Amino acid sequence: MRIKITKTKVYKFEELSEEAQDKALNDLANFEVDREWWDNTLDYDAKYIGLQIDSFDIDRGNSIKGSFIASAEETAHKIESDHGESCDTYKTAKQYLKDRDEAINTCPRDENGDIDEYECDKRLDELDSEFLRAILEDYLVILRHEYENITSREYLLDLIEANEWEFTEDGRLA
Repeated sequence: MRIKITKTKVYKFEELSEEAQDKALNDLANFEVDREWWDNTLDYDAKYIGLQIDSFDIDRGNSIKGSFIASAEETAHKIESDHGESCDTYKTAKQYLKDRDEAINTCPRDENGDIDEYECDKRLDELDSEFLRAILEDYLVILRHEYENITSREYLLDLIEANEWEFTEDGRLA
């Protein structure tokens, strides 16, 4: 057996040429994107409030698909209790709950004064569908912002500094 020892000069990020810095940042951004960065949002936050996100495309497709795990009302109440008032999801949930209460209070009645269950359920189903569309759109925005953050120069520079990473002259992680 033979052991070969090589020496490599390593540099702090600031010591790299502009071209090497760009390569380092691009490589790190690709690494961050490849590590399934969306897991926290989909598997923890969305599922916790009762939302299953099946697929999304923050690029040209600009789409998201999903469904409620719990009822729309339960999901809205979970958002109301767990998301901050400044969140778009909170605002969407509050509006849904307001619209839902109004729909229930104004349900059509038959000649005996009893609620027309069919018409009332139809209205509530429409509200649930609209809430699902709106809350999924809110999550698409969250995912897009998360992606933009993890690929931003500021985030990547903070990552380099926090980890005290060094690089080869051509910008590869040492």
